Amino acid sequence: MGRGIAQIFAQAGIPVRLFDSHGPALAAAVQSLAGIFSLLQGKGRLTAEQAQAASERILPAQALPDLADCDLVIEAIVEQLDAKQKLLASLDEVLAPSAVIASNTSSLSITAIAAGSRHPARVAGYHFFNPVPLMRIVEVIGGPRTEPGVLEKLCALAELAGHQAVRAQDTPGFIVNHAGRGFGTEALRLLGEGVADPPTIDRIMREQVRIDGGGFKLGPFELMDLTGLDVSHPVMESIYRQYFDEPRFRPSVIAAQRNIAGLHGRKRGEGWYRHLEGKQQNPAEPGPPAVGMVPPVWIAPGPHHGALCALVTDLGGRVDTSPEPSTESLILLAPLGHDATHACSDWPADRAIAIDTFFTVAKDACQRRTLMTTPATRFDYRDAAHALFGADGVRVAVIRDSAGFVAPRILAMIVAIGCEIAQQRIASPADIDTAVRLGLGYPAGPLTLGDKLGAMRLTRLLDEIHQITADPRYRPSMWLRRRAKLGLSLLQPD
Repeated sequence: MGRGIAQIFAQAGIPVRLFDSHGPALAAAVQSLAGIFSLLQGKGRLTAEQAQAASERILPAQALPDLADCDLVIEAIVEQLDAKQKLLASLDEVLAPSAVIASNTSSLSITAIAAGSRHPARVAGYHFFNPVPLMRIVEVIGGPRTEPGVLEKLCALAELAGHQAVRAQDTPGFIVNHAGRGFGTEALRLLGEGVADPPTIDRIMREQVRIDGGGFKLGPFELMDLTGLDVSHPVMESIYRQYFDEPRFRPSVIAAQRNIAGLHGRKRGEGWYRHLEGKQQNPAEPGPPAVGMVPPVWIAPGPHHGALCALVTDLGGRVDTSPEPSTESLILLAPLGHDATHACSDWPADRAIAIDTFFTVAKDACQRRTLMTTPATRFDYRDAAHALFGADGVRVAVIRDSAGFVAPRILAMIVAIGCEIAQQRIASPADIDTAVRLGLGYPAGPLTLGDKLGAMRLTRLLDEIHQITADPRYRPSMWLRRRAKLGLSLLQPD
């Protein structure tokens, strides 16, 4: 991280002094950066003069006193509070009182770090993302004693280096690590309930979710394997504890056990997936089962009734148009937040199948459909539904009973947590969306995502999941509930 930060400022024309308490590491960093500038020159991204100038702007500092005339010191040392406080106390002895000290911490309190300095007003957070030259986003965090002018200078400097600065209050996880809790923790919750296995959850999130034609490039378990469970799980636990066991951030015992077992992901060759020579090994997905005659399909009343009748017909199925399902009909349900068991309370559960209509399921308009069984659903009806809804070549995921299916649950939690960040005034609505979109690579920030999916629909979805599960993690934020009630954008400040 330190090398990446030094690189972007040197390329922006700013002299940099690079210090490491371990001499060989310092020499290696200087040599590595010179090689990077040469590589960028070879790719045509820097001229020979620019590469030489950037390299010459990086000067090794042999000791902390060599930083005495620096206007800004950015620390990117080990994530240990006592080490950072000790460093700040040492910097106080050599820096001018006007110099700014910024911490690249991703998880520690800026307020606590600043307690190690005699001048806490000049201490702020400057959280970059790895790899720094490619992830053009930085969180600028002020503690309760940080001077506002310090934050303004850091924002201006980030923009000079080509990075987008977003400002946040000093709270656990800041913006990005806070907002990112919905994606992984809800996927782990689904896994813990036995709803589906990791590959199925990943496929649903990659293939079913479509926001303005885009979606998630990686599923939640693929992402955990990429970042490393030894990195992501401690962050889950840390934010959960720092928020005094807030249910929205509750970690998973499954992830804790796998972390202890060393199943960290790509770096270890084994995580949620096996990885051979850095390549993820994906288990084969079975196609639709071979079945004989598909029974007629009786479709429960609801807002998607007409579209589902058309879909069944388009796929070659027969629609049972009687007021109540016949004794042989497959009963098709389309609940929003209820599980299949509660949705079929008026009809025989052994013939009931639910289909996720949160995104379109129309023929020639989707990549994947998700079906959900009740605990009582007969295997022959499950297989018949799978065969019917995969008849056009669209992939079908069949999951066990779940309030809210898979994609709607995960998306609703992303939006709910983003709304709560806005409600707590941790950051502006615009900065929340910018930080999440650039820092996490989501197809949209959580508030824009909520607007596109429908604030009222998400409120109802969360309320119904909350009703079924009685778990407070699913309670909608008041930011979401109020804007849904008033018909306002979730980006609307107050």
